[in-house]
Amino acid sequence: MSQILKLLAQRIALSLLLLFLVSILIFAGTIILPGDVAQSILGQSATPEALANLRAELGLNDPPLTRYFAWLGGILQGDLGTALTSGQSIADAIGTRLGNTFFLAFWAALVAVPLAIFLGLLAVRYRDRWPDKLISAVTLTSISIPEFLIGYVLMYFISVRLGWFPSVAMINDGMNLGQKLNAIALPVMVLTLVVLAHMMRMTRAAILNVMQSAYIETAELKGLSGFDVIRKHAFPNAIAPIVNVVMLNLAYLVVGVVVIEVVFVYPGMGQYLVDHVSKRDVPVVQACGLIFAAVYIGLNMIADVVSILTNPRLRHPK
Repeated sequence: MSQILKLLAQRIALSLLLLFLVSILIFAGTIILPGDVAQSILGQSATPEALANLRAELGLNDPPLTRYFAWLGGILQGDLGTALTSGQSIADAIGTRLGNTFFLAFWAALVAVPLAIFLGLLAVRYRDRWPDKLISAVTLTSISIPEFLIGYVLMYFISVRLGWFPSVAMINDGMNLGQKLNAIALPVMVLTLVVLAHMMRMTRAAILNVMQSAYIETAELKGLSGFDVIRKHAFPNAIAPIVNVVMLNLAYLVVGVVVIEVVFVYPGMGQYLVDHVSKRDVPVVQACGLIFAAVYIGLNMIADVVSILTNPRLRHPK
């Protein structure tokens, strides 16, 4: 048990260190961007005096190291800063947007994860036969097509031609769950198609690797059916790599939804980030980048923790 606790502590410490390093990269990347924040706020007709006063007010004349630690200190206290273009608290604006992104990612994961695992089990059960080849061909085709193209194709056929779901995924607090699910149906379809192939292929590969073990042969000799051998013996012992790939794709569902949110005009973090990148609202870009990094690193840390806890060699060292 002490070895497990040591490994868990190492993974958590490494994740925190990585997040700290990423915060430095995010801050450095935003301050070296071309252009002038004060100029973008006041416009091209601003006088030099007005620009100088605004730069002083925003702290743009302070040394970068001072600005970084002031920014980091505010984040540690729960203060993400204020949007330069609107004067609104970034934390207040992001609260609703982040909830919308998590809502979309949750329903996409609820569809994609069980479907990917089921298709992976089915592909193993009918290995090298037509169901396996058909599943692999369809999923690999879906992952090879850019997600924005899938979005526009589904929007045209399902929304414009058939009229089943709205083409714009707008949700608000006044909508009930059914209305929200109807609004996000198309983005959920696109995200499912995007992440399905990777999870299915890794599930298939992990189970096939376990199927070569001696205890699988013993289970087959006992007369168990092929699907029972996979479900009762192979799948539980392949759970660690499957969890890893699921967590990576869950991270993508939260971090990588920027394109999908823009395509479907979904009021999430991705749309919020893109809107403020065009305005060169640096505090918003920094806050969104750090939140995306924290989610990605956090989910990968959870995957590492699950892998450690499900490793029989660590749980039973003797």
